[in-house]
Amino acid sequence: MTSKQDDGGWKKFLWNSETGELLGRTGASWFKIILFYIIFYGCLAGVFVGTIQAMLQTLSPFKPTWQDRVAPPGLSHTPVAEKAEVFFSKSDVDTFNAYTKAMKSFIKQYDDEHQSDNLKFEDCGDQPGEYKNRGDLEIDMGVRKACRFPRTLLGPCSGLEDEYFGFKEGKPCLIVKLNRIVNFLPKPPKNNESIPEEAQPKVQPYVIPLYCTSKKEEDAGKIGEIKYYGIGEGFPLQYYPYYGKRLHPHYLQPLVALQFTNLTLNTELRIECKVFGENIDYNEKDRYQGRFEVKIQVTS
Repeated sequence: MTSKQDDGGWKKFLWNSETGELLGRTGASWFKIILFYIIFYGCLAGVFVGTIQAMLQTLSPFKPTWQDRVAPPGLSHTPVAEKAEVFFSKSDVDTFNAYTKAMKSFIKQYDDEHQSDNLKFEDCGDQPGEYKNRGDLEIDMGVRKACRFPRTLLGPCSGLEDEYFGFKEGKPCLIVKLNRIVNFLPKPPKNNESIPEEAQPKVQPYVIPLYCTSKKEEDAGKIGEIKYYGIGEGFPLQYYPYYGKRLHPHYLQPLVALQFTNLTLNTELRIECKVFGENIDYNEKDRYQGRFEVKIQVTS
């Protein structure tokens, strides 16, 4: 008997035909509470959308509003190896196949066929020059042209004649670039005071010089000659500034190719490369801020 009474109470809570209540509320009560929540959440949504719209009004569509955490510029290289270690045997293609594959993939965007459109690209010369001013960043003048950078400028490290980028001969290449920062103008060093004496011959007008050397003194005589390929063997100013993906979608940053032509075999060598400029800094906590280190070991 109790079970039937309990069952009846449960059904009566769902629908009470005597009072016309559904789940304990009348139709008028349900209408009022639903109307309240519609208005309440509608106001919350309005506040949220209004806040987002107000914030968007403060953002520039052409560049990041806050770049205070960006420490310009980063220096990076291809191939990027785990733990920055490029270890291989020149007699075993399998040991360096991943490196050459990464370089082919990266350099493909610099093929002549991808730079043939005169509406998107222009010749900026094969000698270092002044900054290429293409208008104010904050004024939408349409897509800006990009400077061509032919692969042939990288000489034997272009991959056009040697598909192994020197690895098969034990003379590996690295392709180096300055990371993109919107509207950043790298400034060449004013004088040689802040530059190591051995790197001073690299300084010339309109170029951000790049110089590589052994990280350890004991490796100084084991690195051998390093050859630099590119415009002015550094980063020429006519490729700057970069206007961002919206205004500069076809931009190709200038490259410098390094070829280590006489590395001591069967020896782990630690090499450091740096760029030098008036507004370029270094940070020991960030191994890619204005510099990078790489370990190279070539076995026979």
